Amino acid sequence: MSSRNPEVLWAQRSDKVYLTVSLPDAKDISVKCEPHGLFSFSAKGLQGSSFDFTLELFGSIVPEGCKTKVSLRNIICSIQKEQKGWWKRLLKTEEKPAPYLKVDWNKWCDEDESDSALTSDDELEYMGQDDGSGEDGGMLYLPDLEKARGN
Repeated sequence: MSSRNPEVLWAQRSDKVYLTVSLPDAKDISVKCEPHGLFSFSAKGLQGSSFDFTLELFGSIVPEGCKTKVSLRNIICSIQKEQKGWWKRLLKTEEKPAPYLKVDWNKWCDEDESDSALTSDDELEYMGQDDGSGEDGGMLYLPDLEKARGN
C-alpha cells in the first residue's frame, strides 16, 4: 500500500515552528525531530492508509524541545528552534513547497508582532485551542453592526 501526504499547516514564532497535521482519527503516530532540522512524521489514517512525510527545515532544531499534541482531527507539533529568530521560509530548499504544505494563517504571527501572545507556559493550552471560536458567539460586535445599519 502506498503512502500519502496529509495536509500540513505551518506557522512560526521567533523560538518555535508549529506544524498542524490534518489527519482525523490517526493511529500509530510517530514524530522524529533531528538536530540538523530533519522532521519526520508517520501515522495510519482511518481506513488503515499510511501517511508520512519528511521535511528538511530551514534551520537547526532542539529535539528535546519538540512537543506533540494529538486531537481527534489533527496532530499539532511544536518544534523548538536552536536559535531564536525568524526563518525566511519553513524549508531549507528554495524550491516551491509541496502542495500539501500550507501556511496556517490562524496561528500566523508577523515578525514585528509581539511574541508575548505565546509563552512556553501556555503553549499546550494554545495548541489545544479551537481556532476562531469564542464564547461570545459573535455578539461582541453587534452594537457596531447596528450603528452601521443606522439603527
